[in-house]
Amino acid sequence: MSVARPVGILQDLQGPKIRVGTLHDGPRQVEPGDRVVLTLDGADGTIILPHPEIFAAIAPSHQLLIDDGRIRLEAEECQSSSITARVVAGGRTLERKGVNLPDTVVDLPALTAKDRVDLEFGLSVGVDWLALSFVQQPKGLIQAKALIQGRAGLIAKIEKPSALDSLSEIVGEADAVMIARGDLGGEITPEDVPGRQKEIIRLCRQLDRPVIVATQMLESMITTPAPTRAEASDVATAVYDGADAVMLSAETASGQFPVEPVAMMDRIIQRTEGHPFYAASLSATAPEADTSNRAIAAAAVDLANALKAPAIVVFSSTGASGRRIASRRSPRPTALLTTNTAIARRMALVWGIRPLVDAEVTNHDTVPIIPEKAAWQLGLQDSDHSIVVVCGFPFGVPGTTNRIRVIPLSAHETTFAA
Repeated sequence: MSVARPVGILQDLQGPKIRVGTLHDGPRQVEPGDRVVLTLDGADGTIILPHPEIFAAIAPSHQLLIDDGRIRLEAEECQSSSITARVVAGGRTLERKGVNLPDTVVDLPALTAKDRVDLEFGLSVGVDWLALSFVQQPKGLIQAKALIQGRAGLIAKIEKPSALDSLSEIVGEADAVMIARGDLGGEITPEDVPGRQKEIIRLCRQLDRPVIVATQMLESMITTPAPTRAEASDVATAVYDGADAVMLSAETASGQFPVEPVAMMDRIIQRTEGHPFYAASLSATAPEADTSNRAIAAAAVDLANALKAPAIVVFSSTGASGRRIASRRSPRPTALLTTNTAIARRMALVWGIRPLVDAEVTNHDTVPIIPEKAAWQLGLQDSDHSIVVVCGFPFGVPGTTNRIRVIPLSAHETTFAA
C-alpha cells in the first residue's frame, strides 16, 4: 500500500544491556527476605549474571533491579564471581530479563561488538535513524557518528543517570533524543521521572532536536483493550510538553491487542493537540530567537499566523530549517521540500513536518512554482490564500536560510522579505 509520503525507519541498537541469563531450573519464585546468589557461570541453584564488569564494580548495599524493578535485590556479599543478595521485592525470576543497577557505576562500552555489526547491517540496508542505547557520555555519540559518517541520523536514548549529568552536551551532539522511561525509571526514583522528562523535552526544543517519549505509555493495553485514565493522561502530558513523537513498545510488540493501542494513542494525540490549552502550554516554552536562523523561523511562523496562511513551505538540503520551524509548533501545516530522499525520510520523525521530495527544487527560479505543488499534496489546491516560503541564498547551501517570501497560490506575484 502506498502512503504517498516518505517513511522513516529507525534501528534500535541493543547497547550494553545487562540481563540475567537462562536459568538451569527454569523460572523460580522468590519472596521478600529470601537470599539468592548470582554467579557468572550460573551454577546449580544460582541466577546467572553473565557480566563480569558488574562483579568488579558492585558493593554491599547496592541495589539490583530485575525486569524494570519488579524484582528488587540488595547486595550483601560481593565476590569476584558471585553476589549474595537479599530479596526486597519478590516475584518470578524469568529468563533474559533486564537488570538495572542504580547505585553502581559499571564500566560499559558505548558500542558493543554486536552493536557495531548491527550498525553496519542497518546502514547497508538504508535505515534512516540509529538509536544508541544506554548513552552515558557524549563521547559514545561521537564514536557512533564516526562510524555512521552521516548516512543516518543518530538518536541518543536517555536511560542512565550519568546521561542526565551530561544532558546538554549529549543533546547537542545527538541528532534526536529518546526518553526511554522504562530503564530510566529503574535507575532513578519514579517520582523524579516526570520532572526529568519535562527538562529533557524543553532542552530538545531549545536546541531544535526531535524528541521521542517512549515505554510504558499504555502499558495496561498489553492485556486489555482499553487504557487506564492515568495512561491517557501520561500520553497527553508528553504531547503538551512538546514531544515530537510518542512511542509504543510491548503494547504492539507482544501485546494481545496490537491495533487498539495505536488507535488509542492517535486519538489522544489529536484530542490533545486540538485542545485550547495546547498552544498556550507550548508558547510558554518556545525557543529563543537567539540566532539569525532561529529568528527567520520565528518570523515565518508569526507571518503565517498573521496572514492566516494555510501552510508554510521550507526549502532545505539538511532539514535544519524544518526542525527550527517545528520547534516553534506552528499551527500551520509545514511542508519541507528537498531533493534528498534520505533527508525527507529522516524528517518524518519531526513534529508537524510533511517532507516532500522534488528534483525540481534547484534554484530561486523554482521558488514561486514549487510551493503550488506542495500545496496540492497538502490538500490546499482550492485555497486562494498566500503561503509563506522559507529559503536561503545561495540556494541549496546548508546554513544559509535567510529569506521569507509570501506567494499567492493563484498567481506568481511575490512579496519578498530578506
